[in-house]
Amino acid sequence: MKQVKVLGPGCKRCQATEEMVTAEAARLGVAVSVEKVTDYAAIAGYGIMSTPGIVIDGKVVHAGGLPKTEDVAKWLAA
Repeated sequence: MKQVKVLGPGCKRCQATEEMVTAEAARLGVAVSVEKVTDYAAIAGYGIMSTPGIVIDGKVVHAGGLPKTEDVAKWLAA
């Protein structure tokens, strides 16, 4: 199971990113555990200054703006 963290304060882009990750995981048949991280200190701890951010299995894969659906699929399939 992949551990996915969506980093952000809970804005619409952050919510859309979380929904995108969940939908792509379901489409690909990849088991994921999605955690929302809203604490600014925790977000900064990943070196992310622009949200939303995505961390998969401890590795930052995206920061700032909505990711592309095909990128999310690629990250989850890796």
